[in-house]
Amino acid sequence: MGYLNQVQGYREGLLETRSVIKKDNYAVITPDGLVNNVVPGFKDCDVTILGSPRLGARFVDYLVTVKNQGGNKTGFAGDGIQSFVYVVYGKINAFADGKKYELTEGGYLYVPPHLQLTFENNNNGEDSRLFLYKKRYQPLKGQPLKGFTPEVVTGNVHDIEQEAYEGMKEVLIQDLLPKEIGYDMNIHILSFKPGASHGYIETHVQEHGAYVLSGRGMYNLDNEWMPVDKGDYIFMGAYVPQATYAIGLDEPFSYIYSKDANRDIDL
Repeated sequence: MGYLNQVQGYREGLLETRSVIKKDNYAVITPDGLVNNVVPGFKDCDVTILGSPRLGARFVDYLVTVKNQGGNKTGFAGDGIQSFVYVVYGKINAFADGKKYELTEGGYLYVPPHLQLTFENNNNGEDSRLFLYKKRYQPLKGQPLKGFTPEVVTGNVHDIEQEAYEGMKEVLIQDLLPKEIGYDMNIHILSFKPGASHGYIETHVQEHGAYVLSGRGMYNLDNEWMPVDKGDYIFMGAYVPQATYAIGLDEPFSYIYSKDANRDIDL
């Protein structure tokens, strides 16, 4: 069932998976089939590359399990590539522009494209799990740099007020980054109370890479309904029809996701 669940070798039942891959369109990737990748710069880390250009995305998402004394001290992203790290559980020290940020569960750090992100585990010998993102920054055209460039942003989702999504009080959204035009993307957390859903099936140019933090849902991707669970990763390409219902009894269906924003389409 994969390294992530620490269950390897022969299984009792048949080989099966809920994962569905439709390159350049959508994908659901379950944790059972994830493979540990060796990525230069990551020491004492289990790294899985989730969304990437090879799947059809214009960004890269990672799931990183940081072991004791593990991390990335050589530098991640920068040189025109922006990055973002979110602590699923555990505690890390993250660094950007010479400053240290102590991030616990729900904590995050956005690093603009002219800087690099480094981090180290700080969880008293226990593992920490991170959702990591990078994307090449798309500068504004015809605008002065001053006041239109992104800056380092940090916070914790537990300190951000949840707002009703499109007027639906059973669907709550949190914006983790500023909505200012200097940012060409944002990171959100969307939470559905059991039984809640999107108001309509969305179809739009923006891409999403989503990691399910809690609960379960039935997701419509290109008019195919499929179950999704905590720990699943969902890629939604441009224009793919998409919507979800939250299922279950008590726990909200919640996921963190990226969304490109504030830019026109280049020709």
